[in-house]
Amino acid sequence: MTERDVQDVSSPGTTDRPVYAVDPWCVREPELRMDRLPQGESVFALSNGHVGLRGNLDEGEPHGLPGTYLNSFYEQRPLPYAEAGYGYPESGQTVINVTNGKLIRLLVDDEPFDVRYGRLHKHERVLDMRAGTLTRRVEWSSPAEDRVRITSTRIVSLTQRAIAAICYEVEPVDESVRIVVQSELVANETLPDLGDDPRVAAALGSPLVSEEHVHNGTKVILVHATKKSGLRMAAGMAHDIEGPGRMAVDAESSPDVGRVTVATQLEPGQKLRITKYIAYGWSSRRSRPALHDQVVAALAAARHTGWDGLLKQQNDYLHDFWRGADVEIDGDAEIQQAVRFGLFHVLQAGARAERRMIPAKGLTGPGYDGHTFWDTETFVLPVLTYTHPSAASDALAWRHMTLPMACERAKQLGLAGATFPWRTIRGQECSGYWPAGTAAFHINADIADAVVRYVDATQDERFEREVGLRLMVETARLWRGLGHHDVEGVFRIDGVTGPDEYSAIADNNVYTNLMARRNLQEAATMAMRHPDLAEQLGVSTDEAASWRNAAAAMLVPYDQRLGVHPQSEGFTNHAKWDFAGTKSEHYPLLLNFPYFDLYRKQVIKQSDLVLAMHLCGEAFTPEQKRRNFEYYEALTVRDSSLSAQSQAVIAAEVGQLDLAHDYLGETALMDLHDLARNTRDGLHIASMAGAWSGVVAGFGGMRAADGCLSFSPRLPEGISRLAFRMRYRDNRIRVIIRPESAVYELREGPGLKLRHHGEEFMLGDEPAERPIKPLSPTPRPSQPPGREPSPRRSDPHMRDTPSPRTIP
Repeated sequence: MTERDVQDVSSPGTTDRPVYAVDPWCVREPELRMDRLPQGESVFALSNGHVGLRGNLDEGEPHGLPGTYLNSFYEQRPLPYAEAGYGYPESGQTVINVTNGKLIRLLVDDEPFDVRYGRLHKHERVLDMRAGTLTRRVEWSSPAEDRVRITSTRIVSLTQRAIAAICYEVEPVDESVRIVVQSELVANETLPDLGDDPRVAAALGSPLVSEEHVHNGTKVILVHATKKSGLRMAAGMAHDIEGPGRMAVDAESSPDVGRVTVATQLEPGQKLRITKYIAYGWSSRRSRPALHDQVVAALAAARHTGWDGLLKQQNDYLHDFWRGADVEIDGDAEIQQAVRFGLFHVLQAGARAERRMIPAKGLTGPGYDGHTFWDTETFVLPVLTYTHPSAASDALAWRHMTLPMACERAKQLGLAGATFPWRTIRGQECSGYWPAGTAAFHINADIADAVVRYVDATQDERFEREVGLRLMVETARLWRGLGHHDVEGVFRIDGVTGPDEYSAIADNNVYTNLMARRNLQEAATMAMRHPDLAEQLGVSTDEAASWRNAAAAMLVPYDQRLGVHPQSEGFTNHAKWDFAGTKSEHYPLLLNFPYFDLYRKQVIKQSDLVLAMHLCGEAFTPEQKRRNFEYYEALTVRDSSLSAQSQAVIAAEVGQLDLAHDYLGETALMDLHDLARNTRDGLHIASMAGAWSGVVAGFGGMRAADGCLSFSPRLPEGISRLAFRMRYRDNRIRVIIRPESAVYELREGPGLKLRHHGEEFMLGDEPAERPIKPLSPTPRPSQPPGREPSPRRSDPHMRDTPSPRTIP
């Protein structure tokens, strides 16, 4: 099993001293922390879903992990097996660090600017989530006491997909200095130790082979290809240079390095300003000249727009996004910042992916080899569906493009329909561990659920016909063939793995069966809506009827003795894990105990049955939800970053509002506080999305189905006011929640049907206010010893400061 999402939620990060200042719209690092440099490179990463730049320092050194990524640009590597088996994938796919265009080196009277030498008077970095920029301000004295002021601002354009740009300014503070700036493109950078497997190092050490290098004026183009995966990429840079007096400008290129050098003398009050435009393109089919020309064209368009134009486009794009996505929280300033941080990075992960995958780490780092998992459809796409639906559509269109590979994989496994990969970059299965990989068939229902959600939220008939229907049909065929009717006519799905990776190869996992039931029902319904296309896909009346019959007969296990749903059939009969005897240093369990022991005990890595109650809530009564939640709280150790968000949502639903607030803090602060101690490898994009879910689906109680948004809002004591915006069926709405009432506003659109705590009404031009009845307090459920979430109400960073409300 891969060691995914390993975290120790019971321990603080590297240090208790805050790294980032709490600010509602920015993430500000007031001083350079060398011990947190790798984490900061992920936190300050910029991306548009196509190009991703880690937040490395401009000068390249020191660094934790250099990183520049292109979505779906990867290299193949062998997958080792002690004992191979039929159907095991033969090769893996790993995202690679492509040509680095961020590098801008500075020499001050021949002394290289390096924060490890000389004297650092000031160092500040600010990620502005409204402007979409990363700004760095530095004052530094060289070992020879020459003092300079440096300001750099970096963007990855959300409007010009191939483009990143940097505005780099340097000026002397008190006396004349000689300045040399070297702007570079560098391929095959030396990376830190990649692990103990020599095959991984061999595959990734120098993955790019030069095909072309040219320079002209202040423009340089490098073209490279991978050694095994057959992919080709081009990177280019061009510059606008402004400075006083005479400047010497030179350009050069070699197979792996392109460089533009600018030399000048600056007097106090004078400034050298270099705007660097960086362009990327890649393809598995296009020729070297075609990619070269593509990058040249992208650079020309960016220079025509200019730096100020790129900034304006970025600001306008984000302004429109926040108008339909912003969240305002009064009472917990730290969570306010974290929720916006999460939304910003979720947007960056998918905004311009355009029929490419959304990796678990986005384009912020190489963690999980750059793969996408079920996280995307289950946790990330709900956020994008209701805030930036075109990105959700693109992600599902990518799944549709990979259907031939999924159908071929199903055929290899002796199954009908499509079997989507547990982890992949290009569409082939890359998981080498069957029990927690291919056996987790629920990913197919997760994809179908994302299709249903998107179609309900957008009424996008073209998408439904061109993308959605075939995804629904092929996944329904998988479930009909994977399961079977037993002698009593009950439909069973045996030998599968649900979301909880401490349980594997189980019969009738409740989450899997409920999601499969929905998949089968909705596929039959969608086929009825489009009989012409269904006929082309070979869907007969009898086949659609068999889907409905399987769904109607689906087994949903229930333990009458305990009055709870077992996570899977027989789960509640297993021995319970010895939580009292497990030391804190033995978490995460998967790093300290054998899987055979985990698999046969009642211990849960991440929400499974609780996630089912969130996504398939109609299958449970309120009393069942309460009892199930209490039972599974005592078993869930949250050794996964995916768990806390679902626990937050259901805790809020069953009235455990302060506990929900605690879980919201955990998922929202996963990377800003480095709770899993692996933010250096990239951000946890699903946790970023979970912050939104904890607020909107948790405290807002938002659920959507059949053209109606339902809300059951309630606030914990630590939050005095909550407001959020979302999009649904050509409407843009705003919900404002206070302890005693909720107000619903239509900000744009024709109006829509809403429910407030079960009461149905139409929302039109006039705001609608509805009361919130107080809850009777109930005992707080217990967690395994030492695995309780950190309490938010005792956190010193919870400040009752109203959130700035600047989005119209």
